[in-house]
Amino acid sequence: MLATFQTCAAILSVFLFPLACEETVSKGRPNVLFIAVDDLRPQLGCYGHEQMVTPHIDALAVRGLVFNRAYCQAAVCRASRLSILTGLRPDTTRIYTNGGRLFRSRFPNHVTLPQQFKNHGYHSQSIGKIFHGAMKIRSKWNDPKSWSVPAWWPGPRYYYTPSGIATAQKVFARKRPKRPLDEWVNDFVLGPSYEIPEVADSVLYDGQVADHAIATLRKIHKKPFFLAVGFLKPHLPFIAPKKYWDLYPPDQVKPAQNQHPPKGSPKLALTNWNHPRSYTDIPRTGPMPPTLVPTLTRGYAACISYVDAQVGRVLKELDQLGLRKNTLIVLWGDHGFHLGENHIWGKATNFELSTRVPLIISAPKMKATGHTAALVELVDLYPSLCELAGLSAPKNLEGKSMVPLLNDPDLVWKKAAFSQYPRGRVMGRSIRTSRWRFTRWSEGNKTVATELYDHQNDPEGNENVASREDYAGLIEELNAQLDAGWRASQQGQ
Repeated sequence: MLATFQTCAAILSVFLFPLACEETVSKGRPNVLFIAVDDLRPQLGCYGHEQMVTPHIDALAVRGLVFNRAYCQAAVCRASRLSILTGLRPDTTRIYTNGGRLFRSRFPNHVTLPQQFKNHGYHSQSIGKIFHGAMKIRSKWNDPKSWSVPAWWPGPRYYYTPSGIATAQKVFARKRPKRPLDEWVNDFVLGPSYEIPEVADSVLYDGQVADHAIATLRKIHKKPFFLAVGFLKPHLPFIAPKKYWDLYPPDQVKPAQNQHPPKGSPKLALTNWNHPRSYTDIPRTGPMPPTLVPTLTRGYAACISYVDAQVGRVLKELDQLGLRKNTLIVLWGDHGFHLGENHIWGKATNFELSTRVPLIISAPKMKATGHTAALVELVDLYPSLCELAGLSAPKNLEGKSMVPLLNDPDLVWKKAAFSQYPRGRVMGRSIRTSRWRFTRWSEGNKTVATELYDHQNDPEGNENVASREDYAGLIEELNAQLDAGWRASQQGQ
């Protein structure tokens, strides 16, 4: 079996590592504000996207370190978030998609990241989407062991204009014919792919998350806390108050130009974008309607600006309570997102746009701010936060602490970042080096397809060059690097 992602020893250590004992937190240890943003690619001002209106996240970036090359371990919500919160890679959790068994059925005694803080005397609390599941009907996935109090979500209602409500009610009546029509607001109902309601921020899901986070900070600020705040947008449907859409006039929206599959890419690399096709205005087959492309591109930007405003409200409260100097702030996206690039809408691929994520850390006593080009992975967050807080970390974690980079962003760091996503029985395993993205698709031990993209000369990944003879030696080298696995890529400081 390949050593790339998993060994028998790693699995055994998950079962054998004991629960951390209860400890009293030292006064000098920092609070943690753990901010998750769903489906957010690095489309922010602080990542060089000058057209984006994201002043609050950009201000956080000025006071922290921006990781220019951060990657998720699986480009879909549940698998990525489990990897972050357990510190284990998908080949260990055996969770690769949004489905599957509860991870506790496999690892009943594993200590999650928030649970580790709780076990060391912190108040640990979840607001909004942290584990996969943004509503009460998926509460079983939110792992009660991890939190000091039950997790909290707003209701799942999505639509607020007359036409959006009518469409959602029609879908609800068709799918739930025996239930009262007014119950549509508490169900997972998908109607149109976007909406532009003229409502206040706090009417929508993420405004309510910010409201609850602010109220919670006021309540818990006198004790050490690990507060996880999960915003849902820019996840589809793209719904934000009209004032955020107005920040991006239609005549200034520029859809992606490479709305075609990469030249030479195998069919396994692509996706039929099943989730976007669940919305009533997106066809089940065929291309995205041309009139919808600029609207969805605009809507994604509007949702980012809406979430940015909510992040700003939470950070403002942190400042007003005098907590900023002793609070470790982490803002991350769980995976990337395609807006038509590579002929894909959504995520669930091994391409750069699916796997690259924003990551910003602002920590007390960090010596460096600005940007780092070091390759890092979201699985690295667990050991990093433990080190920053002065906590012991479980021995079986599969990431590497990024703390040295907070003091010297130019350190020699990892040789590669690892991601994976399956297509049925075929697994795609991908590594990103400083220049190359190499993906190998295998069914068991048999390789069925390979991809190689030169992100130095082809930053958009428009051509798979794996079949070219002049790259045969490089592919052999990258195959060996993939086989050697993530442990071999964690070179020293």
